[in-house]
Amino acid sequence: MARLPRLGVAGWPHLVVQRVHDGQLLARDEQDGLAILETLKDASRQHGLSIHAYCLAPDHLHLLATPSTDEALSLVMQALGRRYVAAYNRRHGRQGGLWAGRYRATVLDPAQYLLDAMVFVESHAWRAGQVSRVEDDRWSSVRHHLGIKTDPLISDHALFWGLGNTPFERDAAWRRRLELGLGMSQVQNMAQAVHKGWALMPNDVASKLEASAGRRMTPRPRGRPRKPASSIDNATDF
Repeated sequence: MARLPRLGVAGWPHLVVQRVHDGQLLARDEQDGLAILETLKDASRQHGLSIHAYCLAPDHLHLLATPSTDEALSLVMQALGRRYVAAYNRRHGRQGGLWAGRYRATVLDPAQYLLDAMVFVESHAWRAGQVSRVEDDRWSSVRHHLGIKTDPLISDHALFWGLGNTPFERDAAWRRRLELGLGMSQVQNMAQAVHKGWALMPNDVASKLEASAGRRMTPRPRGRPRKPASSIDNATDF
């Protein structure tokens, strides 16, 4: 089966994952981690990608971001591959690729999924048992949204700003949202959507975006198409 083209729809949030090869680390130390973030900051500003949340996990990168053009996300991920991976190889005396295939992404309806997608990204280290408290993760945007630090990589989405009228109110509301967390079915649904590239949005909204995306946004119904009912099937007078 031919693989679907990458999703890239201007003005809509995208949930993204880029994994590394088995046995490799996305960042071996703090210098690598800072290099990833600096590359993302420069590339996102150059190509017009607003990053709302991120996390650097040992074996993958998660982003929640809105592209200003259909190509912006792809251009940023290409830049990350060229600049960061080349510097990573030079620094660690290695050769070859770091990524385990192309990045994967899904586009989502912000009203229904954006804040949950932020929780999905920013609580990853806590869910994985890598930190004892969600705010202890230094390699995600969670500390920015809890008011612990200001992260120049982040462009806050309007829905995050809608959580409160002041920074204190927004920080407190976000902490409550993180503490509420996501159910296992929500986590699995988002992970599968990213992996398969199917949109997280109502079908009627997705169908309107298919022309912009240049591909189907939702899977076809399983099974063979139903045959039209025959005249005998429709008869009611016998």
